[in-house]
Amino acid sequence: MGKSGWLACLVGLAVAFKTSGALQAAPRAYPDLVNDYFDAYFAANPSAGTYAGFHQYDNQLEDVSLAGRTRWMAKLHGFLRDFEAIDPATLSPSERDDRELVMANIQAILLELEKIQMWRHNPDTYPSGATGSIFTLVKRNFAPPADRLRSVIAREERIPAALAIGAALIKNPPRIYTEIALQQLAGNIGFFETTVPEAFTSIKDPTLLARFRRSNAKVIAALQKYGQVLKSQLLPRSQGTFAIGPENYRQKLLYEEMVDIPLDRLLAIGYEQLRKDQQALIETAKRIDPAKTPRQVQAIVESDHPSAAQLLPSAQKQLDGLRQFLIDHQIITVPGDVQAQVEETPPFLRALTFASMDTPGPYETKATEAYYNITLPDPKWPAKKQEEYLRGYNYPLLNNVSVHEVWPGHYTQFLWLKNTPDLSKVRKLITAGSNSEGWAHYSEQMMLDEGLGNGDPKLRFAQLVDALLRDCRYIVGIQMHTKGMSLAQGVEFFVKEGYQPRVNAEIEARRGTADPTYLVYTLGKLEIFKLRDDYKKKLGDQFSLRDFHDRFVKAGAPPIKLLRRELLGDDSPTL
Repeated sequence: MGKSGWLACLVGLAVAFKTSGALQAAPRAYPDLVNDYFDAYFAANPSAGTYAGFHQYDNQLEDVSLAGRTRWMAKLHGFLRDFEAIDPATLSPSERDDRELVMANIQAILLELEKIQMWRHNPDTYPSGATGSIFTLVKRNFAPPADRLRSVIAREERIPAALAIGAALIKNPPRIYTEIALQQLAGNIGFFETTVPEAFTSIKDPTLLARFRRSNAKVIAALQKYGQVLKSQLLPRSQGTFAIGPENYRQKLLYEEMVDIPLDRLLAIGYEQLRKDQQALIETAKRIDPAKTPRQVQAIVESDHPSAAQLLPSAQKQLDGLRQFLIDHQIITVPGDVQAQVEETPPFLRALTFASMDTPGPYETKATEAYYNITLPDPKWPAKKQEEYLRGYNYPLLNNVSVHEVWPGHYTQFLWLKNTPDLSKVRKLITAGSNSEGWAHYSEQMMLDEGLGNGDPKLRFAQLVDALLRDCRYIVGIQMHTKGMSLAQGVEFFVKEGYQPRVNAEIEARRGTADPTYLVYTLGKLEIFKLRDDYKKKLGDQFSLRDFHDRFVKAGAPPIKLLRRELLGDDSPTL
């Protein structure tokens, strides 16, 4: 037998030993496997690594090629097998839950990569992904400007090729996706034209600046070319459907939220909540002015709003009072004393975002600022459209948004995540929307129930309008992706059933085409209220609202199913 023959024989034996049930290698130790998984995850998703606070990935960019995705999918399947091979009986209860959470996370990623495939259908994936990869480097001063600029250059030098690959991969997208990508593109280009250069004005090194100008100019040119391709080639043949279908929808909920309720029952729950909140809105409107209809009362409430120039300062002013309310009324333990900073939403995110909370990653140690982003009306809009938009930011509703985003919503949950030293790596890095968004939405109602605003019916009216908005997301998301509802029908649903101005209804329905499960707000809120009621029944007189909230947020933001295990000790239904 020649040398090559011996080599083939040895390889064959190695495969046989690896695949034989009797001789299969022992599973990797659970802690090592967790670390290996996240190392692989951030190697494949370096922009997420930068955000999380792992800065060894700062000079890398996602490999968006088909070959790169194929390699990543193979690795994910391997990790899934490795986690499945671990005997849960060898783990602690918290490790067992975390193992289940990681496995669901892997399955969710594979569902997207292999079946839903936004990377094939959504043209905005590539320009917004490129912009986001640079945004994580310029937003926070986690390293000296020169070091961050070198990372920017390293990523920028790879972006034109990534955009070219993306343009080639997109196949028959829905027209709305291409339209949104074109709408977002101006913000993406503007980001590279102004925001990125302005972030590094302190740098004087001529060689470094020359390299940056070259890489930045090439990115701008590549984005412009991408836009031309979208407009001239892709838009005319954008005839695909945005609906992901019932089975993908079911699996997406199962893997991301650990919710296995049949879709018809889930939809019925959404309609029940919609009708309940609509009735509460009617009753609250009568408290404000019994002689007027709810829509007439809404016009009164919406007329009291800040100007575009006053919007950000008004939001910042609300935050101190909200934080003090949490302390005075023993709502939740407030970690630390750092206030969130109100800022305008970055231009490249404004097309689909009304307000958001931008917190640093869980492992970021140097640049720990948190930004409460609010989208201002586009100054290019006609005055009437700007006014209509600002009516949606009336003072009572703005208070509700501040509760959702900051106190005790997303920002408070972030502070607990940051200040809980024994929280596992899995809990720090994997979160469920039904927990994080559910908690923020639950907080809106809970704060008024606990006395915020001293019973002001306008605050309750605004909270209910926001609840109706989330109820409509719940229903429209399911119906557009599993029941054939059109985009136009989605817009009308938000207007008629959710009391939304048409400009907001259009934004919300467009979002739903690419965010199928934005039902997580209402879904999570209902799950949390049920968990609280069940926990209160279990503890009886020993129940404390602050204790419940502290225990809830201390666990990270996993699916509510896991929190029911940890607080109640069982797998009882979440709804």
